[in-house]
Amino acid sequence: MMNYVFPILLIFSFISAIVTGRVDELSSAVIDGAESAVQLLLRLVSMLCLWGGIMEIGDRAGLTRLFSKVMYPVVALIFPRLRKEKYVLEAISMNITANVLGLGNAATPLGLEAMRRLQSINSDTEFASDEMIVFVVMNTAAMHIIPTTVATMRGQYGSENPMEIMPAAFLTSFFALATAITVAKIGNRFKRKGRRLYGR
Repeated sequence: MMNYVFPILLIFSFISAIVTGRVDELSSAVIDGAESAVQLLLRLVSMLCLWGGIMEIGDRAGLTRLFSKVMYPVVALIFPRLRKEKYVLEAISMNITANVLGLGNAATPLGLEAMRRLQSINSDTEFASDEMIVFVVMNTAAMHIIPTTVATMRGQYGSENPMEIMPAAFLTSFFALATAITVAKIGNRFKRKGRRLYGR
């Protein structure tokens, strides 16, 4: 979809600049925008490298596993049908912990491993299980404690205290996660009713 949106916007901007006689302003905006994009990219990369290094140290020191043990009872509460599948809950706990701590590089392989384990206990190879759906929704909500990317952008545009949004970011991501889980579980109930109705 975005492959069509951006070309349309570019063509519309170019035509509008010709019609209104602002081609010079368009050229200046393009150059300034490209320069700002490169500057923002460099700041984001540097900040992500810094926090990534800090989080990697914490991960190797056992911080991730410690947090995953704390998260385990909560995960078992969200996935009650997996209480006997400890090895699945462990993978889910590790993934959620990595996301919460901002370990994006570590969260991806952990998420794939958790999904692989969920699929291994899923008897239906054509449809995702209820637990798989809830897990994907939880990853999409992306609850986090340290909003690294947003804080970096705030610093780029002159914020005196880029990290002051941490409480707000945590609360909003928490409520987004709670809403996502609730909606997913309600949707799963309708899905089960539909399957029983149509004999699937």
